[in-house]
Amino acid sequence: MEKFSVKAFGTESPTASLKQMQIDRREATEKDVEIEILYCGVCHSDLHSARNDWGGSQYPVVPGHEIVGRVTKVGSAVKKFKVGDYAAVGCLVDSCRTCSNCKQDLEQYCIPGFTLTYNSPDKHLKGQMTYGGYSEKVVVDEHFVLKVPEGIDLAAAAPLLCAGITTWSPLKHWKVGPESRIAVIGLGGLGHMAIKLAKGLGAHVSLFSRSKSKEQDAYKLGVDDFIISEDQKRMEATAGKFDLIIDTVPYAHDLNPYVATLATNGTLVLVGYLGPLDPVVHSVPMIMGRKAVAGSVIGGIAETQEMLDFCGKHNIVSDIELIKIQDINEAYERMLKSDVRYRFVIDMASLKN
Repeated sequence: MEKFSVKAFGTESPTASLKQMQIDRREATEKDVEIEILYCGVCHSDLHSARNDWGGSQYPVVPGHEIVGRVTKVGSAVKKFKVGDYAAVGCLVDSCRTCSNCKQDLEQYCIPGFTLTYNSPDKHLKGQMTYGGYSEKVVVDEHFVLKVPEGIDLAAAAPLLCAGITTWSPLKHWKVGPESRIAVIGLGGLGHMAIKLAKGLGAHVSLFSRSKSKEQDAYKLGVDDFIISEDQKRMEATAGKFDLIIDTVPYAHDLNPYVATLATNGTLVLVGYLGPLDPVVHSVPMIMGRKAVAGSVIGGIAETQEMLDFCGKHNIVSDIELIKIQDINEAYERMLKSDVRYRFVIDMASLKN
């Protein structure tokens, strides 16, 4: 297969800083869309993959799966896009498309396995891993390319491709609407999007936080109630209240106090943490109220397009800090300290310098 070289930023090892490098992209085939990347969001997954926190990273790693750009070339069989259109790419660039999940537009649960935007075996360039959005261009099958709503802030829309869909999918699956009472645990990149999207759907939204300093920001984002999760009396007063809790915390933590705040038939859904629960969840409150602890990961392509269209209609975007690609290593260190409100986005024009 023919290929071409582009500039990118990536890392050669778990302990090395990200630096400029050259990577290969495939020339667009008949079903492909070539995109000049204008903005790329910075996700915690980028940092974890670059540093091999989850194991399995194959180097070099070029992160980035919150991609917004301009179409520069389309294959002969492409129908949805033309040169000059704005387009977006999220966490997935391929799946089997034939399993029962893919047929239900649940590509994120592809049974044989999906292809991630970065650090997955590349089906087209044999022996190479996929490379992400910290680069000049990307080439993706039309099925996995998304339309960007007209008039939306392109830079602030980039995090919708991960933080947005990660929180939108459970909101839709559990049918959140104007009668729903939901809570969000944690105010970061995911948490602030969960609040905005839930409010957009008309829900009554509360925020659980350990930090009193987050209260002012929470109310600015639109929450109806702010709850300090370490205030035992307040937590007890909130018992049995919520239909759905979206837990965005990215590390092991005690779920039991939050399960107690679920209404009968309520669900706490984990979207931020991967790993064993510690401490364990007590089953009695769950059994006595038909309560559930569940998990959810990103969303399918059709669902992601639905979310983008909803955000375009309701003018919902992420709160971002725009950075140059040359500042990515500093951004990673700041991200570890939660020193960003609430998502870094790379202005990829800086890669041309």
